[in-house]
Amino acid sequence: MKIRYFDHAATTYVKEEVLNTMIPFFAIEYGNASSMYSKGRETKKAIHLAREKVAKVINCKAKEIYFTSCGSESDNLAIKGVCYKNKQKGNHIITTKIEHPAVLHTCQTLEKQGFEVTYLNVDSNGCISLYELENAIKENTILISIMTANNEIGTIQPIKEIGKIAKKHNILFHTDSVQAIGNIKIDVEGMNIDLLSMSAHKFYGPKGVGALYVKEGIEFGKLQDGGHQERDKRAGTENVAGIVGLGEAIDIAYKNFENNNEKLKKLRDYYISQIEEKIPNVKLNGDRTNRLPGNTNISFEGIQSEELLYKLDEKGICASGGSACSTGNSSPSHVLMAIGINSKMAKGALRVTLGAENTKEDVDYLIENLIQIISELRKQ
Repeated sequence: MKIRYFDHAATTYVKEEVLNTMIPFFAIEYGNASSMYSKGRETKKAIHLAREKVAKVINCKAKEIYFTSCGSESDNLAIKGVCYKNKQKGNHIITTKIEHPAVLHTCQTLEKQGFEVTYLNVDSNGCISLYELENAIKENTILISIMTANNEIGTIQPIKEIGKIAKKHNILFHTDSVQAIGNIKIDVEGMNIDLLSMSAHKFYGPKGVGALYVKEGIEFGKLQDGGHQERDKRAGTENVAGIVGLGEAIDIAYKNFENNNEKLKKLRDYYISQIEEKIPNVKLNGDRTNRLPGNTNISFEGIQSEELLYKLDEKGICASGGSACSTGNSSPSHVLMAIGINSKMAKGALRVTLGAENTKEDVDYLIENLIQIISELRKQ
Protein backbone atom coordinates (compact mmCIF):
# COMPACT_ATOMS: atom_id res chain seq x y z
CA MET A 1 0.00 0.00 0.00
CA LYS A 2 1.25 3.45 -0.89
CA ILE A 3 1.67 5.70 2.15
CA ARG A 4 0.37 9.22 1.75
CA TYR A 5 1.87 11.55 4.31
CA PHE A 6 -0.06 14.63 5.48
CA ASP A 7 1.65 15.42 8.79
CA HIS A 8 4.48 17.77 7.86
CA ALA A 9 3.84 19.96 10.90
CA ALA A 10 4.90 16.98 13.04
CA THR A 11 8.03 16.30 11.00
CA THR A 12 9.33 16.23 7.44
CA TYR A 13 11.61 13.76 5.71
CA VAL A 14 15.26 14.66 5.15
CA LYS A 15 15.73 15.82 1.57
CA GLU A 16 18.30 13.87 -0.44
CA GLU A 17 20.51 16.93 -0.99
CA VAL A 18 20.52 17.56 2.76
CA LEU A 19 21.39 13.94 3.57
CA ASN A 20 24.22 13.94 1.03
CA THR A 21 25.67 17.07 2.62
CA MET A 22 25.54 15.43 6.06
CA ILE A 23 27.02 12.00 5.26
CA PRO A 24 30.74 12.97 5.19
CA PHE A 25 30.49 14.31 8.74
CA PHE A 26 29.59 10.89 10.13
CA ALA A 27 32.61 8.95 8.92
CA ILE A 28 35.08 11.14 7.02
CA GLU A 29 35.04 14.63 8.51
CA TYR A 30 34.47 13.34 12.03
CA GLY A 31 36.84 15.63 13.91
CA ASN A 32 35.80 17.40 17.09
CA ALA A 33 35.23 21.08 16.28
CA SER A 34 36.94 22.07 19.54
CA SER A 35 40.21 20.42 18.50
CA MET A 36 43.10 22.55 17.23
CA TYR A 37 44.34 20.23 14.47
CA SER A 38 43.16 20.34 10.86
CA LYS A 39 40.49 17.66 11.18
CA GLY A 40 38.86 19.67 13.96
CA ARG A 41 39.24 22.90 12.05
CA GLU A 42 37.41 21.42 9.05
CA THR A 43 34.35 20.56 11.11
CA LYS A 44 34.46 23.95 12.81
CA LYS A 45 34.50 25.56 9.36
CA ALA A 46 31.42 23.50 8.38
CA ILE A 47 29.57 24.68 11.50
CA HIS A 48 30.43 28.28 10.69
CA LEU A 49 29.14 27.86 7.13
CA ALA A 50 25.84 26.51 8.46
CA ARG A 51 25.65 29.46 10.86
CA GLU A 52 26.09 31.84 7.93
CA LYS A 53 23.33 30.11 5.95
CA VAL A 54 20.86 30.49 8.81
CA ALA A 55 21.89 34.11 9.38
CA LYS A 56 21.40 34.97 5.71
CA VAL A 57 17.84 33.62 5.68
CA ILE A 58 16.62 35.57 8.73
CA ASN A 59 18.83 38.65 8.14
CA CYS A 60 21.16 38.60 11.13
CA LYS A 61 24.86 38.15 11.90
CA ALA A 62 26.32 34.65 11.98
CA LYS A 63 27.56 35.17 15.53
CA GLU A 64 23.96 35.72 16.64
CA ILE A 65 23.06 32.08 15.84
CA TYR A 66 23.41 29.39 18.51
CA PHE A 67 22.89 25.73 17.65
CA THR A 68 20.80 23.53 19.97
CA SER A 69 19.26 20.05 19.93
CA CYS A 70 15.73 21.09 18.92
CA GLY A 71 13.07 23.79 18.96
CA SER A 72 12.05 22.98 22.52
CA GLU A 73 15.59 23.49 23.78
CA SER A 74 15.79 26.75 21.85
CA ASP A 75 12.57 27.95 23.49
CA ASN A 76 13.82 26.96 26.94
CA LEU A 77 17.20 28.60 26.42
CA ALA A 78 15.62 31.81 25.13
CA ILE A 79 12.95 32.22 27.81
CA LYS A 80 14.76 30.88 30.86
CA GLY A 81 18.06 32.35 29.73
CA VAL A 82 16.61 35.87 29.44
CA CYS A 83 14.56 35.62 32.63
CA TYR A 84 17.40 34.28 34.80
CA LYS A 85 19.84 36.88 33.51
CA ASN A 86 17.46 39.83 33.78
CA LYS A 87 15.44 39.08 36.92
CA GLN A 88 16.91 42.13 38.64
CA LYS A 89 15.08 44.24 36.02
CA GLY A 90 11.72 42.54 36.50
CA ASN A 91 9.89 39.23 36.67
CA HIS A 92 6.90 39.60 34.32
CA ILE A 93 6.49 37.62 31.08
CA ILE A 94 3.76 37.96 28.46
CA THR A 95 2.81 35.02 26.24
CA THR A 96 -0.40 33.54 24.78
CA LYS A 97 -2.77 30.72 25.63
CA ILE A 98 -2.05 28.92 22.34
CA GLU A 99 1.73 28.53 22.55
CA HIS A 100 3.50 25.22 22.04
CA PRO A 101 4.07 23.26 25.29
CA ALA A 102 7.78 24.12 25.02
CA VAL A 103 6.80 27.72 25.78
CA LEU A 104 3.76 27.15 28.00
CA HIS A 105 5.45 24.61 30.26
CA THR A 106 8.60 26.74 30.46
CA CYS A 107 6.50 29.69 31.61
CA GLN A 108 4.69 27.50 34.14
CA THR A 109 8.05 26.37 35.54
CA LEU A 110 9.14 30.00 35.86
CA GLU A 111 5.89 30.84 37.69
CA LYS A 112 6.86 28.28 40.34
CA GLN A 113 10.17 30.12 40.68
CA GLY A 114 8.55 33.48 41.40
CA PHE A 115 8.02 34.89 37.92
CA GLU A 116 4.66 36.34 36.88
CA VAL A 117 3.14 35.33 33.55
CA THR A 118 0.28 36.89 31.60
CA TYR A 119 -1.35 34.50 29.12
CA LEU A 120 -3.08 36.54 26.40
CA ASN A 121 -6.40 35.45 24.94
CA VAL A 122 -6.81 35.03 21.18
CA ASP A 123 -9.81 35.64 18.94
CA SER A 124 -11.83 32.94 17.16
CA ASN A 125 -9.15 32.74 14.45
CA GLY A 126 -6.33 32.35 16.95
CA CYS A 127 -4.91 35.84 16.65
CA ILE A 128 -3.92 38.08 19.57
CA SER A 129 -5.16 41.62 20.12
CA LEU A 130 -2.33 44.16 19.87
CA TYR A 131 -4.38 46.43 22.14
CA GLU A 132 -4.56 43.72 24.83
CA LEU A 133 -0.86 43.02 24.43
CA GLU A 134 0.09 46.64 25.05
CA ASN A 135 -2.32 46.86 27.98
CA ALA A 136 -0.72 43.79 29.57
CA ILE A 137 2.70 45.45 29.75
CA LYS A 138 3.85 46.43 33.25
CA GLU A 139 6.86 48.23 34.66
CA ASN A 140 8.38 44.85 35.54
CA THR A 141 7.77 43.19 32.12
CA ILE A 142 11.05 41.81 30.78
CA LEU A 143 9.96 39.45 27.99
CA ILE A 144 7.23 38.94 25.41
CA SER A 145 7.16 35.43 23.89
CA ILE A 146 4.61 34.91 21.11
CA MET A 147 4.82 32.23 18.42
CA THR A 148 5.09 33.28 14.77
CA ALA A 149 2.55 30.71 13.57
CA ASN A 150 0.53 28.14 15.46
CA ASN A 151 1.45 24.48 15.09
CA GLU A 152 -2.15 23.25 15.24
CA ILE A 153 -4.30 25.77 13.40
CA GLY A 154 -1.61 27.53 11.35
CA THR A 155 -2.68 31.09 12.22
CA ILE A 156 0.10 33.64 11.68
CA GLN A 157 0.51 36.35 14.30
CA PRO A 158 1.25 40.04 13.49
CA ILE A 159 4.92 39.60 14.41
CA LYS A 160 6.19 42.89 13.00
CA GLU A 161 3.58 44.85 14.98
CA ILE A 162 4.33 42.87 18.15
CA GLY A 163 8.01 43.65 17.65
CA LYS A 164 7.23 47.37 17.37
CA ILE A 165 5.31 47.31 20.65
CA ALA A 166 8.11 45.45 22.41
CA LYS A 167 10.73 47.86 21.10
CA LYS A 168 8.62 50.90 22.05
CA HIS A 169 8.50 49.69 25.66
CA ASN A 170 12.11 48.45 25.71
CA ILE A 171 11.04 44.84 26.29
CA LEU A 172 12.74 41.81 24.75
CA PHE A 173 10.68 39.91 22.16
CA HIS A 174 11.09 36.16 21.57
CA THR A 175 9.17 34.25 18.92
CA ASP A 176 8.86 30.50 18.49
CA SER A 177 9.24 30.18 14.71
CA VAL A 178 9.49 26.39 14.62
CA GLN A 179 6.47 26.07 12.30
CA ALA A 180 7.19 29.27 10.40
CA ILE A 181 10.74 28.75 9.14
CA GLY A 182 10.53 27.36 5.62
CA ASN A 183 6.95 28.61 5.25
CA ILE A 184 7.24 32.34 5.97
CA LYS A 185 9.93 34.89 5.18
CA ILE A 186 11.32 36.31 8.40
CA ASP A 187 13.54 39.37 8.79
CA VAL A 188 14.56 39.66 12.44
CA GLU A 189 15.82 43.21 11.95
CA GLY A 190 12.79 44.44 10.06
CA MET A 191 10.41 42.73 12.48
CA ASN A 192 12.20 43.86 15.67
CA ILE A 193 12.69 40.27 16.85
CA ASP A 194 15.26 39.84 19.63
CA LEU A 195 15.21 36.04 19.96
CA LEU A 196 13.90 33.36 17.58
CA SER A 197 13.66 29.56 17.82
CA MET A 198 13.73 27.03 14.97
CA SER A 199 14.04 23.28 14.42
CA ALA A 200 15.58 21.57 11.37
CA HIS A 201 13.15 18.66 11.05
CA LYS A 202 10.28 21.02 10.25
CA PHE A 203 11.92 22.14 6.99
CA TYR A 204 13.33 18.89 5.56
CA GLY A 205 16.39 18.76 7.78
CA PRO A 206 17.38 16.15 10.38
CA LYS A 207 15.83 15.61 13.79
CA GLY A 208 17.86 16.42 16.88
CA VAL A 209 19.14 19.84 15.86
CA GLY A 210 17.73 23.33 16.22
CA ALA A 211 18.92 26.91 16.38
CA LEU A 212 18.34 30.01 18.44
CA TYR A 213 18.86 33.56 17.23
CA VAL A 214 19.80 36.04 19.95
CA LYS A 215 20.38 39.66 18.96
CA GLU A 216 23.89 40.85 19.71
CA GLY A 217 24.13 42.61 23.06
CA ILE A 218 21.28 40.71 24.75
CA GLU A 219 22.37 38.98 27.92
CA PHE A 220 21.02 35.49 28.51
CA GLY A 221 22.05 32.73 30.87
CA LYS A 222 23.05 29.20 29.93
CA LEU A 223 21.07 26.18 31.08
CA GLN A 224 23.77 23.52 31.19
CA ASP A 225 27.35 23.50 32.36
CA GLY A 226 30.28 21.88 30.60
CA GLY A 227 32.54 23.03 27.82
CA HIS A 228 32.64 26.41 26.11
CA GLN A 229 30.84 25.47 22.89
CA GLU A 230 28.47 27.95 21.23
CA ARG A 231 30.31 30.89 22.74
CA ASP A 232 29.88 29.45 26.23
CA LYS A 233 26.09 29.43 25.98
CA ARG A 234 25.37 25.80 25.14
CA ALA A 235 27.85 23.22 26.48
CA GLY A 236 28.31 19.91 24.69
CA THR A 237 30.13 18.51 21.68
CA GLU A 238 28.46 19.84 18.57
CA ASN A 239 26.18 17.66 16.45
CA VAL A 240 28.20 18.53 13.36
CA ALA A 241 26.28 16.41 10.83
CA GLY A 242 22.98 17.73 12.17
CA ILE A 243 24.15 21.35 12.08
CA VAL A 244 25.40 20.93 8.52
CA GLY A 245 22.02 19.42 7.61
CA LEU A 246 20.14 22.31 9.18
CA GLY A 247 22.21 24.82 7.24
CA GLU A 248 21.66 23.03 3.94
CA ALA A 249 17.94 22.52 4.59
CA ILE A 250 17.23 26.17 5.38
CA ASP A 251 19.23 27.24 2.33
CA ILE A 252 17.20 24.96 0.04
CA ALA A 253 13.89 25.96 1.66
CA TYR A 254 14.28 29.59 0.63
CA LYS A 255 15.77 29.12 -2.84
CA ASN A 256 12.42 28.17 -4.38
CA PHE A 257 10.25 29.68 -1.66
CA GLU A 258 7.53 31.38 -3.76
CA ASN A 259 6.83 28.43 -6.06
CA ASN A 260 6.67 25.95 -3.18
CA ASN A 261 4.33 28.18 -1.20
CA GLU A 262 2.04 28.77 -4.15
CA LYS A 263 1.72 25.03 -4.72
CA LEU A 264 0.91 24.35 -1.06
CA LYS A 265 -1.67 27.15 -0.87
CA LYS A 266 -3.49 25.82 -3.95
CA LEU A 267 -3.61 22.29 -2.53
CA ARG A 268 -4.65 23.62 0.90
CA ASP A 269 -7.49 25.73 -0.45
CA TYR A 270 -8.66 22.94 -2.77
CA TYR A 271 -8.77 20.49 0.16
CA ILE A 272 -10.70 22.91 2.37
CA SER A 273 -13.24 23.74 -0.35
CA GLN A 274 -13.87 20.07 -1.18
CA ILE A 275 -14.32 19.08 2.46
CA GLU A 276 -16.73 21.95 3.12
CA GLU A 277 -18.68 21.14 -0.04
CA LYS A 278 -18.87 17.36 0.32
CA ILE A 279 -19.02 16.69 4.07
CA PRO A 280 -21.75 18.32 6.20
CA ASN A 281 -21.26 19.73 9.69
CA VAL A 282 -17.59 20.64 9.56
CA LYS A 283 -15.69 23.68 10.83
CA LEU A 284 -12.40 25.11 9.65
CA ASN A 285 -10.30 26.04 12.68
CA GLY A 286 -8.02 29.06 12.42
CA ASP A 287 -7.90 31.96 9.99
CA ARG A 288 -9.04 31.06 6.47
CA THR A 289 -6.28 32.99 4.68
CA ASN A 290 -3.80 34.25 7.28
CA ARG A 291 -2.41 30.79 7.93
CA LEU A 292 0.58 28.65 7.02
CA PRO A 293 0.46 27.62 3.35
CA GLY A 294 0.17 23.87 3.97
CA ASN A 295 -1.88 23.88 7.18
CA THR A 296 -5.51 22.84 7.59
CA ASN A 297 -7.36 21.98 10.79
CA ILE A 298 -10.99 20.93 10.43
CA SER A 299 -13.41 19.68 13.09
CA PHE A 300 -15.97 17.03 12.12
CA GLU A 301 -19.13 17.01 14.20
CA GLY A 302 -19.92 13.68 15.89
CA ILE A 303 -16.45 12.25 15.22
CA GLN A 304 -13.64 11.25 17.57
CA SER A 305 -10.35 12.16 15.90
CA GLU A 306 -8.54 9.15 17.39
CA GLU A 307 -10.93 6.74 15.68
CA LEU A 308 -10.75 8.75 12.46
CA LEU A 309 -6.95 8.60 12.49
CA TYR A 310 -6.99 4.81 12.89
CA LYS A 311 -9.35 4.46 9.93
CA LEU A 312 -7.18 6.76 7.80
CA ASP A 313 -4.08 4.80 8.77
CA GLU A 314 -5.72 1.63 7.47
CA LYS A 315 -5.91 3.40 4.11
CA GLY A 316 -2.24 4.41 4.21
CA ILE A 317 -2.97 8.02 5.21
CA CYS A 318 -0.87 9.77 7.86
CA ALA A 319 -2.45 12.82 9.55
CA SER A 320 -2.95 14.01 13.12
CA GLY A 321 -5.51 15.27 15.58
CA GLY A 322 -3.30 18.20 16.60
CA SER A 323 0.21 18.70 17.93
CA ALA A 324 2.45 15.64 17.74
CA CYS A 325 3.79 16.66 21.16
CA SER A 326 0.32 16.08 22.66
CA THR A 327 -0.25 12.58 21.27
CA GLY A 328 -1.70 10.35 23.98
CA ASN A 329 -3.36 13.24 25.77
CA SER A 330 -7.13 12.65 25.84
CA SER A 331 -7.94 16.25 26.80
CA PRO A 332 -9.26 18.59 24.09
CA SER A 333 -6.61 20.72 22.40
CA HIS A 334 -5.75 23.80 24.47
CA VAL A 335 -5.46 25.72 21.18
CA LEU A 336 -8.95 24.81 19.99
CA MET A 337 -10.45 25.52 23.40
CA ALA A 338 -8.73 28.93 23.42
CA ILE A 339 -10.38 29.90 20.10
CA GLY A 340 -13.80 28.94 21.43
CA ILE A 341 -14.35 25.49 19.93
CA ASN A 342 -16.51 23.34 22.20
CA SER A 343 -14.94 20.17 23.59
CA LYS A 344 -16.95 17.79 21.36
CA MET A 345 -15.89 19.56 18.17
CA ALA A 346 -12.34 19.93 19.47
CA LYS A 347 -12.13 16.17 19.96
CA GLY A 348 -13.19 15.69 16.34
CA ALA A 349 -10.41 17.80 14.80
CA LEU A 350 -8.17 16.58 12.01
CA ARG A 351 -4.95 18.42 11.20
CA VAL A 352 -3.72 17.91 7.65
CA THR A 353 -0.39 19.57 6.86
CA LEU A 354 0.81 19.39 3.28
CA GLY A 355 4.39 19.16 2.07
CA ALA A 356 6.73 19.07 -0.88
CA GLU A 357 5.88 15.56 -2.09
CA ASN A 358 2.07 15.89 -1.92
CA THR A 359 0.11 16.02 -5.18
CA LYS A 360 -3.49 16.78 -6.11
CA GLU A 361 -3.93 13.03 -6.61
CA ASP A 362 -2.87 12.48 -2.99
CA VAL A 363 -5.31 15.11 -1.77
CA ASP A 364 -8.14 13.61 -3.83
CA TYR A 365 -7.39 10.21 -2.29
CA LEU A 366 -7.57 11.78 1.18
CA ILE A 367 -10.85 13.54 0.42
CA GLU A 368 -12.42 10.40 -1.06
CA ASN A 369 -11.53 8.36 2.03
CA LEU A 370 -12.63 11.06 4.46
CA ILE A 371 -16.07 11.22 2.84
CA GLN A 372 -16.48 7.46 3.16
CA ILE A 373 -14.99 7.05 6.66
CA ILE A 374 -16.89 9.95 8.23
CA SER A 375 -20.17 8.77 6.73
CA GLU A 376 -19.58 5.30 8.22
CA LEU A 377 -18.53 6.62 11.63
CA ARG A 378 -21.57 8.89 11.87
CA LYS A 379 -23.88 5.92 11.22
CA GLN A 380 -22.50 3.97 14.18
